[in-house]
Amino acid sequence: MNENDIYKETLSSKRTTALFTVLMFIFFLLFLWQVNISGFHSLTIALLSLSALFLFYVLNYKILHIYISSDALTLRFGIFTWTVPHDNIAGCALDDNLPKLTKYGGAGIHFFVFKKRYRASFNFLEYSRVVVTFKKARGLVSELSFSTRQPDEIISLIQKTISERSKW
Repeated sequence: MNENDIYKETLSSKRTTALFTVLMFIFFLLFLWQVNISGFHSLTIALLSLSALFLFYVLNYKILHIYISSDALTLRFGIFTWTVPHDNIAGCALDDNLPKLTKYGGAGIHFFVFKKRYRASFNFLEYSRVVVTFKKARGLVSELSFSTRQPDEIISLIQKTISERSKW
């Protein structure tokens, strides 16, 4: 944590890692079986590609880092980082009213439309989520949600920070 950080959290999920690992092995075993019975063709390449994709998921979506500094909120999931300056945060709240399919539809990074707003989501399934609304969209994305163990603390910190900035 550097001197500018006011909050830091690291999340991981054994269930998510186990799910991605099982999927990786299933597709790899299907790949080996296909190669054995019919050699290389488009299906074997697709199965190997799916196995490689889930290997990437195992490695990349293992740990979610959350940093709140006096300047910005930063989320880091493996090689992907998303930073939102506090100047661009309109508000934040507990993200608890999603449809079940959207809420439990997967872990990692997802993009979807909810209430006519395009949202990026950095999540694990077993944790609560906070949603941050942007003043100005970043590309198509106008909201960012993320998993956390401390949703009330994060909401309070962000609201306090944006409130203090609006006084300037």
